[in-house]
Amino acid sequence: MSVVEIPIFPLKTVLFPGGPLPLRIFEPRYTDMISQCMKTNTGFGVCLIQNGNEAGSAAEFHAVGTLAKVVDFHLQRDGILGIVVQGDARFHVRNFQIAKDQLITAEVEYFNDEPKVPVPDEFQELIKILEAGVPGFPSVPRVNSPGREKPLAESPEIREDASWLGFRLVEMLPLRLSQKQYFLQLNEPLLRLERIDDVIHQLGAEN
Repeated sequence: MSVVEIPIFPLKTVLFPGGPLPLRIFEPRYTDMISQCMKTNTGFGVCLIQNGNEAGSAAEFHAVGTLAKVVDFHLQRDGILGIVVQGDARFHVRNFQIAKDQLITAEVEYFNDEPKVPVPDEFQELIKILEAGVPGFPSVPRVNSPGREKPLAESPEIREDASWLGFRLVEMLPLRLSQKQYFLQLNEPLLRLERIDDVIHQLGAEN
């Protein structure tokens, strides 16, 4: 696998391939980073924080993250830059360095694309759960292009791509961040659905 260098944005959230994430950008290191990414039509890495904070000194972060591409941006009423990114490929950080302004730059290897596997009959119930949403937790829309969203039920991937279904379910479910990170790192789409199915049954037993 080829190694590339990208900036890293440690956050207290997990971004999944194909998933949207709105962000407010106010620190100079990140406004400059976003400006450069938009000029060069490149992305930046989103990694879950292990120790530290989103603002201030560079935080410790998990080695597996997701490339983020800016799909929409606007200036908010308070003058802060608002952007929406969409998750692209997953990656593993090989090494990194921290600049004086605390911006992290890392050498990363991208994961191979998971095989596109139709959702088996045994997991058809998971499709219904995603379409209906979890009570109290809104379903996550799919970002198709800047400013436009498509309902989950209208997405063909919901039945044709087990990876896509798994990632959308994990986005929606009320899981701990450590659990979401686990599902991001898992590299087998049908095993991911199996584990998600187990988690949903556990959540149902607790309610």
